[in-house]
Amino acid sequence: MNPAARDSYQTKGYALIPGLISREVAMGLLARLQGELARQGAGFAQLLQGSDLLRAPAPEISSNQYAPIAGFLWGMTPAIAMITGEDLLPTFGYLRIYRRGDICRAHGDRLACEHSVSLTLAYSDDQPWALEVSPLRTDKPYRRADDQFRPDEMAEAAMMQPGDGVLYQGVHHHHARTTPNPNAWSAHLFLHWVSRDGRYADQAFDGQVPPGRVELN
Repeated sequence: MNPAARDSYQTKGYALIPGLISREVAMGLLARLQGELARQGAGFAQLLQGSDLLRAPAPEISSNQYAPIAGFLWGMTPAIAMITGEDLLPTFGYLRIYRRGDICRAHGDRLACEHSVSLTLAYSDDQPWALEVSPLRTDKPYRRADDQFRPDEMAEAAMMQPGDGVLYQGVHHHHARTTPNPNAWSAHLFLHWVSRDGRYADQAFDGQVPPGRVELN
């Protein structure tokens, strides 16, 4: 357990966790996905998804589409639960690739993102790109997509190297990447959980809760 990370998470709504995974594991996950796409005659360009949070569509693939992301999310659950001090259940995850000049507008996440991790996998040009999080808690979730934070939100920048993660309360602490990406590309994994007995518990497994019992043939 990381006491400093837990204290920051509880007081500020986020915590930078250096070395959450090794660089080798981060690069291995990205390389495996690229290899599997290549074997299908495809590439990241075929994964473009648009959003009002982005200036331009970005390659994105979810845990429902690519099982290793789901496995990664489920496997990380005990470690993240230890830091948050909560009994967690996973909801969903996804990988997104940003290009040079991209931003992610200031926003709060949907209810399935009560506890979230932004994990940097790789930068093309080794230029760290900050995730900005406001320590100002928003008790009532609302929709927004703003190019900048308001001054009263006092957003703080968390700089990440590959393998570093930022654990944040995605529903109640708004976050963004308002500075344009300095790399030709950067790859990031986003993982989400809810508290088992919390107000958003019905979002567990993104509405696809496993059966209580499985019979094997």
